[in-house]
Amino acid sequence: MIQKPRTLTTVAQPLRVLVAEDGLMNRRLAHGLLTKEGHYVTLADNGAQALSQLRQGRYDVVLMDVEMPIMNGLAATAALRRHERKMGRYTPVIALTSNTNREECLAAGMDAFLNKPLTIGAFRNVLADVMRDSAA
Repeated sequence: MIQKPRTLTTVAQPLRVLVAEDGLMNRRLAHGLLTKEGHYVTLADNGAQALSQLRQGRYDVVLMDVEMPIMNGLAATAALRRHERKMGRYTPVIALTSNTNREECLAAGMDAFLNKPLTIGAFRNVLADVMRDSAA
């Protein structure tokens, strides 16, 4: 049985967020915005590193860049979903991209979609939707 993430009522509490982003400025922006909101942030600069972090620890949500070196976000998310099926866990993954490849992101197992550059308002809205959908 897969454990679902926190429900919408606990979104106001600090979350453990993994940000997988290869662009230094985008990583810094995401880290700054999310820590200012009180969340605990771990950074990865490619999909393979993100997958390793996800296998070692537990996160409430992942912000996953789609286009990264070594392993892109689509491949990392698909590998995460295979691993989670074995482990009985589930971590929401929100795609971070500047492209309009929504269908590709969802097909890979991502739960939602955010355009770059990240804004805290957009993150809050998408996070609320993801947590509500996960609790259903």
